[in-house]
Amino acid sequence: MKNLYVSGYRSFELSIFQENDPKITRIKEVLKSNLKEQLEEGLEWVIISGNLGVEQWTASVVTGLKEEYPELKLGIIYPFKDFGSQWKENNQEKKIAVEAQADFVDSVSHAPYQNPGQLKNHTQFLLQHTDGAILVYDDEFPGKTEFFYKEALKQENYQLSTISFDDLQNFESY
Repeated sequence: MKNLYVSGYRSFELSIFQENDPKITRIKEVLKSNLKEQLEEGLEWVIISGNLGVEQWTASVVTGLKEEYPELKLGIIYPFKDFGSQWKENNQEKKIAVEAQADFVDSVSHAPYQNPGQLKNHTQFLLQHTDGAILVYDDEFPGKTEFFYKEALKQENYQLSTISFDDLQNFESY
């Protein structure tokens, strides 16, 4: 797998409202472990959509992994132009910081948000341009990631891996 999409819950879906929440550390540890396994198998690109929560924490993990794996690249592919422009100022600052870490930033639609079709097109683009996905997602607790999850399940030869709440709780760091 050369191109991997990573997504999952938004921070508010996990009731995470502080940057020092210990749940973030656990999620990052699990993501790092999963990404290292993929890197040993030839992973080149990690793609995110820039959402607050798992995706931005993934960007942080990828940036850290670049020290050991300098060939690793981070791409951000937003669903539409001006994604996140309605966010609070501190969240927009986080978005800018993540963009500064990325090797590639673009959007599927080069128009501002107009309709839900842009989100569907974004999902289809990601499914067509990545070999698989890691989702921090538990189907017993659906969230905004559910749409991508269900679409990914329909794809042939698409490697979908999920990190459930049980996986997070039972993860042993080394």
